[in-house]
Parts: sequence; structure tokens; C-alpha cells
Amino acid sequence: MPNDVINSFNQQIIEEFRANRGRVGGPFEGARLILLTTTGARSGAEHTTPVAYLPDGAERILVIASAGGAPRHPAWYHNLLAHPQVTVESGAFTYQARAEVLEGEERDQAFARAVETDAGWATYQEKAGRVIPVVALYSIAGGGPGDINAGSMGEALKVVHDAFRRELALIRQEMNKATQGSGSLAAQLRVNCLTFCHGLHNHHTGEGLGLFPFLADRHPTAAPAVERLREEHERIAALVEDLRAAVATEDPVTARTEVERLTAELEAHLTYEEEQLIPLLDATA
Repeated sequence: MPNDVINSFNQQIIEEFRANRGRVGGPFEGARLILLTTTGARSGAEHTTPVAYLPDGAERILVIASAGGAPRHPAWYHNLLAHPQVTVESGAFTYQARAEVLEGEERDQAFARAVETDAGWATYQEKAGRVIPVVALYSIAGGGPGDINAGSMGEALKVVHDAFRRELALIRQEMNKATQGSGSLAAQLRVNCLTFCHGLHNHHTGEGLGLFPFLADRHPTAAPAVERLREEHERIAALVEDLRAAVATEDPVTARTEVERLTAELEAHLTYEEEQLIPLLDATA
């Protein structure tokens, strides 16, 4: 495919991704995508590319330099080898990251997890005639998860909530597929669940330490709503622990049950929080 056609296609995805904070349609609908901005190895210019990623715990995500099974590594891979600091846009957040190429057994295990989620990665490997690199992107600490892509405090809350909704919907889809098969949970699905649990815990901890005291100081009449939200955090934390335990058993049926329980409780909580807090946050702004 000519480079100008590829560039035009990528630009359409980039624009749709940014306009919809991470949601795109077409062939990538429902996929986990980021926008990866690298610095040109030769030109020094910034280049942004839509790239699929795998969750991989609290500190990093993984990207795979498949180039659709092409015989050569993609340009973004050569760029990050020369300039390992990159910019990641997740839809909800934009942050700086450090790229590190995985080697040996660590690379092979990560690629095997990718193949578990989508056999297309194995097809790319067969076509490529090269070892397809797997790259870890480590968030560079900056006092938080990154800049929220929102114009107000109320909008920021909704953007973060929608990111949790989207990820949980993907996990539910993956869990449904797992229960239609046999055996234990796929390794990457376990990672997805645990990464989601960790992110939700961090979000609720941050609200409890920062947002709720802020609102209590600025809007004392919101105290009943804030107290209810704190209580809901405790119930959701218990459900998260139940999901962690279910994932540890590697039983997809049990894990699916816990995902559905968490989904119902979390959706009600997020909706109530938005109804109660967004007007206060926007009024404060």
C-alpha cells in the first residue's frame, strides 16, 4: 500500500480518536488503541501513529511492531529506538512514556499473550519473516496519570468514567468469549482484569484523598452525597477483591459472574457520581 494512502488512513483514525476520546469505528471498532507520537530517527520531527496495545499492569502497556506482517519494522519502531521518550494518548489521558524493547523469554511470553487475544498476531509473525518486536511503554512519573483531555473539572470526571466504562465493556466481551470455550482464563485476559482493578482502585483512592475533601470544603451541602459515594467505594472495593480472587482461580465462569456484579454496581455508582458532582465541579470552575 503506498505511503500516502497509509498516511491518509492513519490521519483519519487520529482525528476520529481525538474527537471521540479514544473511540473509533470501522475495522478498529472495539480495539484497544493509543496514539503513539515518536521523534523521527533522522528528521527529528514528531510523528503520530495509531497503535494497538495490550494492558500490562499499573506501570506499563505493550505495543507490537507488526506493521501488518510486513518484512520491515515500522517507522515508529526505528524512531523510538533512536529516541525512547514518546508521547502516549489513551483517549482520556496524554502522558510521556519511556520505550523499552522486550527481549528473550519476556518478549515471547508477551507475544504469546497477544496471540491468545487475537490469532492475527500469529499470522503477522508468519508473514513477516522477522521476529516482531514487543515494546513496553513505561509512564514517566509526573504526579498523576497524565493530562486529562477535558476542558473543565466536570468534563474531566466524565472522561475518566467513560474510559473505565469502555475498558470494562471490553473485558466483559472477552469474558463472554472465554466462557464459550473451555479451560482456564487466557493469560492476557487475567492481566486485563487485574490492570483494570488496579486503575479503579487508584482512581477511587485519589477521589477519597483529593476530590471529596475539596468538595466538602467548597460545597458543605454535598456532604450526604459524598458520604454515599465513600460507602459505595467500599462496596466496589470488596467486589474488586472478589474479582481478583475469581481471576486467580482461572475459572472463566466464576470470573464472568464477578465481572457482571462489578459492572452493575460500578455503572450505578458512576452515574450517581456524575449527577451529583459534575454540576458542583463546573459551578466551582
